[in-house]
Amino acid sequence: MTTPATLKVIETDLDAIATAKGRVAVVIPSDGKMSAPARRLNRLTKGALARFVESEAFEKLTEGTAMDLAFPVGLAAEALQVVKLPRSANTELARKAGAAIGGALNKKDTLVLVGPTKRASEVALGALLKAYAFTDHKSEGPATEVPTVTFAVTKVDEIDTAGVTALAEGVFFTRDLVSEPANVLTTTEFAKRLKDLESLGVDVEVLDEDALEALGMRTLLAVGQGSRSPSKVVVMQWKGGKDEAPLALVGKGVVFDTGGISIKPAGGMEDMTMDMGGAGVVSGVMKTLALRKAPANVVGLVGIVENMPDGNAIRPGDVIKTMKGDTVEIINTDAEGRMVLCDVMWYAQERFDPRGMIDLATLTGAIIVGLGHENAGVFSNDDTFCKAFLKSAEKESEGAWRMPLGQAYDNQLKSNIADMKNVGTRAGGSITAAQYLQRFVKEGTPWIHLDIAGVASVKEPTDLAPKGATGWGVLALNRLVDDLMPVDTTSADEA
Repeated sequence: MTTPATLKVIETDLDAIATAKGRVAVVIPSDGKMSAPARRLNRLTKGALARFVESEAFEKLTEGTAMDLAFPVGLAAEALQVVKLPRSANTELARKAGAAIGGALNKKDTLVLVGPTKRASEVALGALLKAYAFTDHKSEGPATEVPTVTFAVTKVDEIDTAGVTALAEGVFFTRDLVSEPANVLTTTEFAKRLKDLESLGVDVEVLDEDALEALGMRTLLAVGQGSRSPSKVVVMQWKGGKDEAPLALVGKGVVFDTGGISIKPAGGMEDMTMDMGGAGVVSGVMKTLALRKAPANVVGLVGIVENMPDGNAIRPGDVIKTMKGDTVEIINTDAEGRMVLCDVMWYAQERFDPRGMIDLATLTGAIIVGLGHENAGVFSNDDTFCKAFLKSAEKESEGAWRMPLGQAYDNQLKSNIADMKNVGTRAGGSITAAQYLQRFVKEGTPWIHLDIAGVASVKEPTDLAPKGATGWGVLALNRLVDDLMPVDTTSADEA
C-alpha cells in the first residue's frame, strides 16, 4: 500500500535554511514581497532569489505554480523551488500550490517556507496528495522509505498535522484500491483489507454468501454467481458520536466487470478493475474518520462481487427477487451495479435506520457522456441533504452536479413479467439507473446517489493527482460528516 510523505511542522529557524538537504521550497506572494525566510534565502543565494522574483519569468508564472532554481549557490539543497501564491489564496489555489511542491518531491526531503500564507494546512494537503505513485507491481516495488516534507511556520498549530495526514491516508487508501488489478484485489482480498481497519477502531463485519442468502440478497448474489470469487458484503461502523442514528455510505464494489453474458467490447475492458470505485471511496472515508477520531456515527457498507460470464451466470430474461421483495427482469447483465446496490441499500435501512444514506458507484457510461470527467452526477430525493453535499463538494473543489429525477424516467423501467426491468432505454441512462435505485429508498430516508464513473479514474493528471485513480469523494464526504452532524432530516422532498 502507498504511504503518504511524512508531514512535519516546525517553527521557522532561519539559521537552519542553509544546511537543509534535498529541496527547499519558498512561497512568494504575487506582489513579490518577501517574508523573513525568503529574505534569508535571498542573502544566502547572493541575491539570486530577488533577481528571479523581479524577472519576467516570475511575472508570467501562474498563481499556484512553481519554478525551480537548480543547485542554488549558498544552499546545501540541490534545488530551490519558488512557489507563487497570494497571501489571501482560497483553498483550491493553496492546494494547487502545495501540489506543485508535492509533484516535485521525487523522493527528496523538502523544507517548505510558507511565510505568512493563511492556508498553510491546505498547502500541506496539496503537497501530500500530489506526491502519489502506485508502484506495487513495478520492479522496484512499493517505496520502503518516504520523503519528509517539513513546513516551517511561525506557530506549529498553523497546520493541523494529524487532520491533513488522515485525509491523505484516506485518499491514498482509495486510490490504491482502485488501482489494484483484479487478480490481486479479489473479493476475498478486498474484504481482508477492510477487516484490517479494525486496528484503527472501526467495527468491521464480513457477510459471506451463506449470510447473504439468508438475508435474501438475491440480486447481489446473482451478479456474482458466474464468478469463482465469492460475493461478500462488508459492514464498517465508526462510532465516534453520541446516540444519533448513523449516516450510511453504500458503495458498489465490482472488482472486475466483464459485463457478464451481455459482455463488454474488448477495447478498454482492462479499465474495469476500477468498477469498485464506489466501495473504494467509502473505504477511504471510513479510514479518514477513524484516523482523525471524528465525533460522528457513520456506517459504511460495500457490496463486493465479480461479474463474469459462465455457465452459471445470470442471463438476459432471468427474473430475480430482491431483498426488498420486488422482482427484477434482467434485460442487460452489464447493468449489474444497481443490482448490487439495491440489496445493500435496503439492508442498510433495515438494520441501521440511518439519518441519511449516500450510495456511490461507477454506475453508468451515460454520466460521462453528460458530464465528462469534471463532475460526478448527483441525484437526490431531499433538497436540504443534497444542497449540503453540494456545498461540501464545492468547498473541497470536487466537481459535482445535480441531475433530475422524475416519473417519466421511472416509467422506462416497467416490465411485462416482473415488477421492474433493470434498465430503461439508452435515453437518460444515468437517470433511469438512479430511478431504479430510488425504488429501494424507504419513505422518509434522505438519500443521495453519486454516479462517479467519470471522476473515479482519469486518463490525464489532475491538480492533486497523477493520472489514474483520483480518490474523488473522500474529501467531500469527510467534510459532509462534519457539516451535517447532527443532520436535520425532518422532511424529505419527493423527487
